[in-house]
Amino acid sequence: MTASEWQLGLVEHGAVIVDGAVSHFVNRQNDGKSQGETVSNMNSENNINSEIASTKNTHTLCDLSHLGLLEVGGAEAVSFLQGQVTNDVKLLVTNNIAHYSGYCTPKGRLLALFLAFAHHDHIHLQLNRALLEPIMKRLKMYVMRSKVDIKDVSETIIKFGLNGPDSAALLTPFFSQIPTQDYELVSLENGAILKLPTIAGHSRFQIFTDAINAPILFNALNVNCQLVGKPCWDWLDIQSGIPDVLPKTQEQFVPQMLNLDILNGINFKKGCYTGQEIVARTHYLGKVKRRTYLASIQSSATPVEGDKVLDVASNDVGQIVRVAPNDEAGFDALIELRIEAKQAGNLTWQGNAISTKPLPYALNDEAS
Repeated sequence: MTASEWQLGLVEHGAVIVDGAVSHFVNRQNDGKSQGETVSNMNSENNINSEIASTKNTHTLCDLSHLGLLEVGGAEAVSFLQGQVTNDVKLLVTNNIAHYSGYCTPKGRLLALFLAFAHHDHIHLQLNRALLEPIMKRLKMYVMRSKVDIKDVSETIIKFGLNGPDSAALLTPFFSQIPTQDYELVSLENGAILKLPTIAGHSRFQIFTDAINAPILFNALNVNCQLVGKPCWDWLDIQSGIPDVLPKTQEQFVPQMLNLDILNGINFKKGCYTGQEIVARTHYLGKVKRRTYLASIQSSATPVEGDKVLDVASNDVGQIVRVAPNDEAGFDALIELRIEAKQAGNLTWQGNAISTKPLPYALNDEAS
């Protein structure tokens, strides 16, 4: 069973799949809809808003087949990646952790954002699936004669996420060890578990497993959870201040603009990598002038990543990095802005008011 087949199997649970991702779930018994019947946009929005509300309060289970996963193996995999990405790949092997890492152009602009971790003898790079093919192709260009093998394992490793106030306890019957610190990775026979940051009072985990164990774990956890779609996982990432890079936002950001230095996604001591000179110069010689902030947008229309953010004088001062619906008649987003524009306020997207909110981490170079 591939991840795509796994995802299609979720239709029996009411999954509505849009562009390769679970948009939301519907109760077909109550709605009286057949599997092939289209759900209206209004009903979709209502379902997503309801799922976001549930995500704030209860245990939720989310399919993550929409995420791409590369496997980098071979005797020289670690040394190869050290010359490609912003973070120290060696730490993944020695510390049993995951971390974010940027992949840049020679000019220091982000092509992709990886959530990287080591599992057995491989390094895995999780990224936006829309970028998987071009990024894999680009990485392979630089392998040359190195003993490195890069392959797409998005279809062979099943991924799903669990979030809620007592998530660790729900996992305990199925795993002998549960990670307790954010970005701690535990590898076991029936899968790997990664703990991720989340909203206050909750714990969040990503589970990686195979086609044999996935149905057993998923169905057992589903007894105590509500099934939710991709927007809920995106919303949790946004609340945690975790950015993303999409095809339309490639080469738009130096890593510090997306707060990767604050998220421990850049190692300034590891040595050279593609784009390192620009990233290091920004860190050591110049003050970061643009940052990414958590915000809410009051709008019935849907914002899109890459859309411009304007100040009171209609000047272009930033753009939307990541966006998801909230349950308050609008959207929550991460927006990249000039620091002075954020401090001045009065920001808008297509005439709709934007209000900034505190991030879960401090931006220590932002003037008070």
